[in-house]
Amino acid sequence: MKTFQIPAILESYRSMKDRGLKVSFETGELSPENVANVQYSFQKAGYLVFSPDPLRTEELEEIDKLKIDFEDMQKSAGQRLRAVLFLNWKQNPEGYKTSVDHYNSKMETIIEHFKSKLV
Repeated sequence: MKTFQIPAILESYRSMKDRGLKVSFETGELSPENVANVQYSFQKAGYLVFSPDPLRTEELEEIDKLKIDFEDMQKSAGQRLRAVLFLNWKQNPEGYKTSVDHYNSKMETIIEHFKSKLV
């Protein structure tokens, strides 16, 4: 996808628990091309550049050259395991009253499994 720019006002932001920010912008009326660009970009990762002045063609070309590696922005293996265990508990609580009890029990099982393989 080609880089595009649209005039916008930084409307609000708030801190997230993972130390990121949730940022919200407001635009005026957009051309059909820019609306299509925004729709195409929905739920996709990218870079956010904010400048009080329009970017020059050379600057946009430099931005286009950036390679995006979002691997490090994905959940860690531990975060993924916690999420899977939570969904597992929601679907089949196995008698556990809380997801924390379920998580701790399952993690202990996993730990013991791998401890038993140590020499």
